[in-house]
Amino acid sequence: MRLDKFFSTTGTLTRSEATRAIRGKRVTVNGMAAQKADMKIDPDLDVITLDGQRVTYQRYTYVMLNKPKGYVSATDDSRLPTVLDLLPEKYKRLGLFPCGRLDRDTTGLMLLTDDGELAHFLLSPVSHVPKTYAYESASPLTAADAERLENGVDIGEKTLTKPAHLEYDGKSGRITLAEGRYHQIKRMFEAVGNKITELERVTLGPLSLDPALERGEWRELTEQEIAELQKHNRNTNRKETE
Repeated sequence: MRLDKFFSTTGTLTRSEATRAIRGKRVTVNGMAAQKADMKIDPDLDVITLDGQRVTYQRYTYVMLNKPKGYVSATDDSRLPTVLDLLPEKYKRLGLFPCGRLDRDTTGLMLLTDDGELAHFLLSPVSHVPKTYAYESASPLTAADAERLENGVDIGEKTLTKPAHLEYDGKSGRITLAEGRYHQIKRMFEAVGNKITELERVTLGPLSLDPALERGEWRELTEQEIAELQKHNRNTNRKETE
């Protein structure tokens, strides 16, 4: 990998900024001052520093965000702020994108990454990745309505919704889905004569929203969380091929 590409890939500097930093003797490779921006390096083996601080390389980046209301799940929008606007500029340079969408007024767990393979797995209808949402509704759910929601309801599409799992107490509860249709939970509740007033995603597959994150706060995933997501992906792919 070229040295200037290494800096752009890690989101540390643009290629032009890297070239200027190298000319200014601010960059070292294995303890020696770098001479050229097109110098070939091994990002996994070589030690790269910028202004005395080591710059580490990782193939993909995974960010957990506690999405607040008012932000759209997109990389760019001409009218509204996006979830990427909540992150430092470095992460925009990395080309992160939201893994799935949450409505503008829906809050909670959002994964942003540049790992296209993992994102495809989490979003693919054939993967049946469970997603759990905490909700509040306008009216208390009846046992009959809950049973209908769990068994599948007509939301105006060709097929009923897939079976869901519900935990409810009056006007609040949790619902777990294994699919992701447009405005699905809101439409499901409307199908039984009710209405969602608050909605928060709390899990995505094996990933759970960190309770320490306030609305709008974020952090990178831990190695264990990344391993759990990748394990979930491998196990699902193995079942599909058996």
